[in-house]
Amino acid sequence: MKALEIKKKLINEINQSENKSLLEEFYRFLNLENEIQETYKLNSEQKSAIADARKQIAQGDYLTNEESNQEIDEWLNK
Repeated sequence: MKALEIKKKLINEINQSENKSLLEEFYRFLNLENEIQETYKLNSEQKSAIADARKQIAQGDYLTNEESNQEIDEWLNK
């Protein structure tokens, strides 16, 4: 089904619907979908921290999720 066909079917369904909650939810969804999201800009300190972290990962200097959970459990004396 082409986009134009889908639009026509949606418009038809919207026009027939009396379900306010559904219409509000659909409207909210469309607004979220159509919002233009601004790209987050990193400052030099943040870029440097990311570069350092990438180096650590490349060198194998990191914990797996399981290892970090074990350390946390040890700290919490579990």
